[in-house]
Amino acid sequence: MGAGSSARHASRHSPAQPGLGPVARGLLAALSFAASIASGAVHAQTPRPAILIAATISAEPAQQAPLAIRIGSPEAVPKGSFIRIRGLPPTIALSDGHSIAPGSWAIPIAALPNLRITLPAMALGKSEISITLVGNDGTVLAEAKSVLIISATVAPGKSNGPSVSILRAGTPQPPAPAETAVRPPSPIPPEGPSRLTPEQRDRALRLVKRGDEHLAEGGIAQARLLYERAAEAGLAQGAMALAATYDAAELSRLGVRGLQPDRALALHWYERARQLGASEAEQRLRRLGAN
Repeated sequence: MGAGSSARHASRHSPAQPGLGPVARGLLAALSFAASIASGAVHAQTPRPAILIAATISAEPAQQAPLAIRIGSPEAVPKGSFIRIRGLPPTIALSDGHSIAPGSWAIPIAALPNLRITLPAMALGKSEISITLVGNDGTVLAEAKSVLIISATVAPGKSNGPSVSILRAGTPQPPAPAETAVRPPSPIPPEGPSRLTPEQRDRALRLVKRGDEHLAEGGIAQARLLYERAAEAGLAQGAMALAATYDAAELSRLGVRGLQPDRALALHWYERARQLGASEAEQRLRRLGAN
């Protein structure tokens, strides 16, 4: 194809530019194409959050060990997001967050740098755990997996071969260790009803409303985090709603199944609600047998 034919072909496929010759129109088209490529490259480089954790985590029973979870590209994580961990042995407790089901925890992002795992004396074995970064609207932003291996340290002079424990009939067995309790909440300061400004009260009520929406969809972890933020802001309704998620009677009334109630945490947050001025908290405290 000759130069004249190429020019005619380009003119047929290029937008008309009044006052411009074929060469100028071709140059403009090339510049437009280069700009679109550059725009796509910038878009492709937009950071996405990621979960950084070792593929294998080794720990010893009757110990506390760091649970190192980091967030890659934290600037891309929406405010109010949290980490959900599943697959932990039920007797294990974490130093922060909330137990949302046996072996499952919800952890605030801010708690990750100092997060530790507490293992009871007889915890041995291997568990595959899944870690999910969840947005404040329940969207899954990133996922990762790791294997937790709990094994006893081999003492000097002992065989490092496999150990087998055989229990024979009539052999006295040591008492089973008590399950490690969830970290108790901080003591409630003796204070009267909270004095919230109208703006603070509106923000806290919006948190409770969002928590109610998550709870209705089965998002108990998200709901608890939102209720707790409202309670910590000084809203009695937030403390009442959070206490109800640990109260066996309220969980049954709400139709929640498969979630272990926690009387101690229910008492804690009902007491907080009472101090913040919730009159109905007194009745629930009496029902739970509070002193």
